[in-house]
Amino acid sequence: MNESAEGKRCIWIMAGESSGEAYGALLAERLWEQDADLVIRGMGATAMSEAGVDIIVDSSDLGIIGLVEVLKHYPMFRRIFWGLVERASRERPDAVVLIDYPGFNLRFAKQLHKLGITVIYYISPQVWAWGKRRIPVIAEVVDKMLTIFPFEPEAYAGTELDVEFVGHPLLEVLAPYRERGIEREESTVLLLPGSRRSEVDRMLPVFVETSARLALERPDLNFVVAVPTGSVSGHVRGLLASLVLAVPDCPHIGLVEGETREWLCRASVGIAASGTVTVEAAILGLPLVVAYRLNVLTFALLRRLVKIPYFTMVNLVAEGLVYPEFLQGDANPGTLSRALVQLLPGEPERVGAEEGMALAVSRLAGRSDVCKRAAQAVIGTMEAKAEAD
Repeated sequence: MNESAEGKRCIWIMAGESSGEAYGALLAERLWEQDADLVIRGMGATAMSEAGVDIIVDSSDLGIIGLVEVLKHYPMFRRIFWGLVERASRERPDAVVLIDYPGFNLRFAKQLHKLGITVIYYISPQVWAWGKRRIPVIAEVVDKMLTIFPFEPEAYAGTELDVEFVGHPLLEVLAPYRERGIEREESTVLLLPGSRRSEVDRMLPVFVETSARLALERPDLNFVVAVPTGSVSGHVRGLLASLVLAVPDCPHIGLVEGETREWLCRASVGIAASGTVTVEAAILGLPLVVAYRLNVLTFALLRRLVKIPYFTMVNLVAEGLVYPEFLQGDANPGTLSRALVQLLPGEPERVGAEEGMALAVSRLAGRSDVCKRAAQAVIGTMEAKAEAD
């Protein structure tokens, strides 16, 4: 087995987005529980750095969504990609763990496979959503696939890829919040416009207009926008201030930064841009209305590729419409406000949402200590590959 200059085994963890790097940070901690002498490097940001990972590429600005947006930043992605390939060739880590981020990580997996480096994919690319044509390639270049959703292993049936469902890491991440038992504020509506500037620009105006409609119908309601800390928070603050002035009959809308999970526990109901936060909301028991708008060209391409009954992950896991969801033009203040009113306390639809959330969470549970299980799988795969070589 290859060893670093310090005589220690080395693993890289590659995460390109905020949710993925949070899982990478927790995985690193569990890996060190298995082997305290491991050297762990990778692509990540604050969470992985604070966990002790040696960051070789800062992913803070890599969370770009949509074909058009990615093409604009292609030179940056190309420079980072080939720099990592060169470094992997030179340093030859014992294993590389790729977390989600398929546009980048699948290409990187191919290069690592050519170099004979063990490749472990943690959080499967959503091949079950955008077609199965990439599955043979994934099976060829990945040594182990660790999935976080229970229906994902079936997508790889018929291949020789070693696939294991380990459960969703958010169950472990959010355990402290679930155990606190925070009392909900029945009149508080939480607005979750996303963590990327492009998402915020598309979704926040719709959410603010929705709030204005709701306030006219239910003047007792309070509204709070929750955003992560970082570069997007200042953008949200400025955009929100201008929207509050521009939208007729707009109520006061508070803004909280870096406290999203706290407010997922405190609010009564929410409106969210589709994404990982919807899974967090289900785990923490918050009924949501989910909306999303994409660049027109990106949406046109995805509509041809994606063949799934829902675009919200909680609905896919529960195999039913737990969270009302609205896409593109359907995500408008009229539809969103009507759907949200039906999820307020005392409404019959809320009971169905609560039952659906509980079902989804039970299906995400996998095995206990999910991140420990993932770490054990990483170490086991690395060692088995080394013995085979």
